[in-house]
Amino acid sequence: MSGRLDSAQSYVIGLFRMIVGLLFAVHGAASLFGVLGGAVGTDGGTISAGTWPGWYAAVIQLVCGGLVLLGLGTRGAALIASGSMAYAYFDIHQKAALWPIQNGGELAALFCWTFLLLVFTGSGAFGLDRLLARRAAGERQPAAEKAPVTA
Repeated sequence: MSGRLDSAQSYVIGLFRMIVGLLFAVHGAASLFGVLGGAVGTDGGTISAGTWPGWYAAVIQLVCGGLVLLGLGTRGAALIASGSMAYAYFDIHQKAALWPIQNGGELAALFCWTFLLLVFTGSGAFGLDRLLARRAAGERQPAAEKAPVTA
């Protein structure tokens, strides 16, 4: 059973990455553009451009979420996203109370640790990172190795 689960690991990580990236990007889009209910904590509007830290957080969410969704620069984007969520938790939420359930920081904590996991696992299957790496490896092979051998 373990062998079958191990063989599916890359695919499950790829699906996990896409879902998390989509959720993060949608959160940023809602805050920046007022779509899907608008900015969190407002009456459905958007965050004013340049507002610290909300607008910058929303830009990170949209850009890094999109990159993670596509599997493009996954590790770097996930590292930035994880750091932004750690900042959100410790600077914004933890001031209210110690525990995430008390201070409303569950989502920030979950996103922080989820993206940190993606820093170490990479994009998994279905990512553009993997496609580009394969293409680059194929271009590095000498032409003699690529050509089929005929007798």
